[in-house]
This record gives sequence, structure tokens and C-alpha cells, in this order.
Amino acid sequence: MIVMTVDQRKSRTNPDRVDALLQWLAGNYQILRPFERTAGDEIQGVLDDGMVAVEIALELSATRGWSVGIGVGIVELPLPAQTRAGRGAAFEYARDAVDRAKNSSGSLAVSGPGAEPGRIEAELQLIALLEVRRTESSAEAGKLVAEGLSQQEVAAKLGVSQQAVSQRLASGLWHETRKLTGFAARALDDYARGMESGK
Repeated sequence: MIVMTVDQRKSRTNPDRVDALLQWLAGNYQILRPFERTAGDEIQGVLDDGMVAVEIALELSATRGWSVGIGVGIVELPLPAQTRAGRGAAFEYARDAVDRAKNSSGSLAVSGPGAEPGRIEAELQLIALLEVRRTESSAEAGKLVAEGLSQQEVAAKLGVSQQAVSQRLASGLWHETRKLTGFAARALDDYARGMESGK
């Protein structure tokens, strides 16, 4: 199972953004146990889909406003209705991960037994750092392609040539990061399912 713990960065000097984040997550993602505030400016959710966990982690990392911890391990079943009442190793690993994320590259970390979490964490941190360094125009082109538009359609929408769109995607390493994101997400999903099956 995957448990995500997310903590607002610099919460003592910034407005509380937890409620807005909870609304955004509830409106965009269906997960096993919804994210809810657990303490102060921290939220937690339980997931059974590595793809969704990675997508959320990278979305939040890109804002630079959150520390994201992903914990993988066994949880006590049956899961309670409320996330904050859950228990098990995955919750403990999520706590370790979010604490490390506060001082890590990309403001995210992955914890769990064995060596696999370290590799997945390194991949996600690299992706997060590459994405935050993209130019605004490169990020805009990539977002439109991710929404399903062809490069020709993106060019028409942005009022530039298709070659310009291709250059923006290339300079931002958009195709490479999308591919690596897919591999990292599948690896997290496989790792979590392996934990559940005892492999």
C-alpha cells in the first residue's frame, strides 16, 4: 500500500493552503482513502495506484510549496474510514519520507523496505528538478501536449510554428521526463503491489 504525507512549506510565514489543496485533490483524484488534514498544515492519503501517487507528487513538487513523502509498506486491514486512523508500516515510512523531503531535492522522498525506494526517489527528484527549471514557454507547450494536442495543434494555439513547439519540447527535455515518469510510476506501482503480496 502507498501512504502519502504532504506538509506545507514555510507555513509559519505563509497563509494556510491546506483546505485549498484538499479541495483540489478531491476534485481531481479518486484514491483509496481521501487526503485529510492530520495535524496542523499536514495532510495524508492512502493510495493503491503508483501512477496516481507519482502524478500527485510531481504536481505538488512543481509548486515548491509542499514537502511530499511517499511511504510504501504493509497497512493494518481493514482500513478505517478515516485516513488519520490508519496504522501500519506504510504510515511510518510516509512519516520518514516527508521529514526527509523537507531537505531533499525536489522536496519529495520515497521510503520503504529494501533498496527500491531509493532508486525511485532519485528518479522522481531528477524529474522534479528538470521540470522546475523549464522555461515558461517550454512548460506551456508540454502541458498542451500532455492534454492530448498534437504539436501542430499546439503551434496553432500558441501562434508559433510547429518547429518552435518541437524546439520548446526538446529544450525542456519534455519527452525524456515523460518517459522517465512513466518508468518511475510503474516501478512504484510494482513495488507497492509486491509489498502487498509479500514478495
